[in-house]
Amino acid sequence: MNQITLGTTGITVCQNAFGALPIQRVGMDEATAILRRAYEGGIRFFDTARAYSDSEEKVGAAFDGMRDKIYIASKTAAKTPEDFWQHLETSLKNLRTDYIDLYQFHCVDQCYRPGDGTGMYECMLQAKEQGKIRHIGVTAHKLAIAMECVESGLYETLQFPFSYLSSEKDIELVNACQKANMGFIAMKGLAGGLIHNSRAAMAFMTQFDNVLPIWGIQKMEELEEWLVFMEETPVYDEELRAYVEQEKKELSGDFCRGCGYCMPCPAGIMINNCARMSLMLRRAPSKAWLTEEMQAEMAKIKNCLNCRQCVSKCPYELNTPELLRKNLEDYRKVLAGEVKVQ
Repeated sequence: MNQITLGTTGITVCQNAFGALPIQRVGMDEATAILRRAYEGGIRFFDTARAYSDSEEKVGAAFDGMRDKIYIASKTAAKTPEDFWQHLETSLKNLRTDYIDLYQFHCVDQCYRPGDGTGMYECMLQAKEQGKIRHIGVTAHKLAIAMECVESGLYETLQFPFSYLSSEKDIELVNACQKANMGFIAMKGLAGGLIHNSRAAMAFMTQFDNVLPIWGIQKMEELEEWLVFMEETPVYDEELRAYVEQEKKELSGDFCRGCGYCMPCPAGIMINNCARMSLMLRRAPSKAWLTEEMQAEMAKIKNCLNCRQCVSKCPYELNTPELLRKNLEDYRKVLAGEVKVQ
């Protein structure tokens, strides 16, 4: 299996890491079993966050007494020093540890710097001096903010969406991190569920020896698929390259990744599903998306207030109201039988 080193942190782990956001959707016993199986299968890097409800608690329970055998990354979405310290102490308690290997500012809309008046970066430095965290990282969704963080030289790692649907500018960001000897953690490697070919997704990642992908896992069968790749790593050959190029053509243009940062919607619209309905109807069995329940959810688009809160929150800067309307129009045609889907 390939080994990835996260820049100057010195953290070196196998090529696959565990994204612990989805385990908040399963019970404690099931989550614990999945996490321990991941460890047995060779995974050593586990990424969670204060914002992921009880995810930290499940990671803490699974690895209680094994702290020195794994690396734990967590995140704070705090905007004030007071909240920073509250988040950190809560995370330490939940994770049953006295230190976090990598602590990251979560989904930032600015590059925190010393002396910027927020006091946030100073909190990171103080926490590191106290031994409560070992390395300072940042996660971002907006390319310009991410590049600013890289160029600042203040962070040891960057976590950013990266998959075979990523743009050339995204690849430039990966290369910038490598040049700066900054670790790159790839989130949303399956593009929010739009990518179904795990072999192609994994093979694509192997081109970048500084990229550590974290795969969001909530089912044991999903985990086993990634564990197979630990020993039998797929090669990014001509067949897979051709497949990826075709995928890019089909998914060209603006599309919703389903990240949910736009939520909640004042009109009650399930934006993270409704704004990408056309794609889901064609890239997944359509039956699940044509139920009475989903039809009711799609109908809510008619109540859009055009407040554009979703636009201001969207990390991909999409015109979400327009996207919702387009998806509703297409959905109606599918229901009417004017457009055929599988």
